[in-house]
Amino acid sequence: MQDSDNDLDISHLARLAQLALDEDAANAARSQLSNIINMIDDMQKVDTEGVEPMAHPLDATARLRRDEVTERVDVEHFQDGAPDTADGYYLVPRVVE
Repeated sequence: MQDSDNDLDISHLARLAQLALDEDAANAARSQLSNIINMIDDMQKVDTEGVEPMAHPLDATARLRRDEVTERVDVEHFQDGAPDTADGYYLVPRVVE
């Protein structure tokens, strides 16, 4: 993106996003994008020396549960309607030689 409002090519961005914008919508989008770019520029100026990066803003850990089988699959039931099976697998025609 560019530095100023005038450098934002909203019509080009709208074409890329396949959006039809009238003049009022284009001006609103230009203003909003400019505000976002200015905010990012301001954030880039903040001194982060000595600040350790983090993966998530909350100091939380994932609650884990035991990986236990709770249901059994009746393979024969599901394979009854299949054209061809063997040893619990569905057999399909070869597509790569």
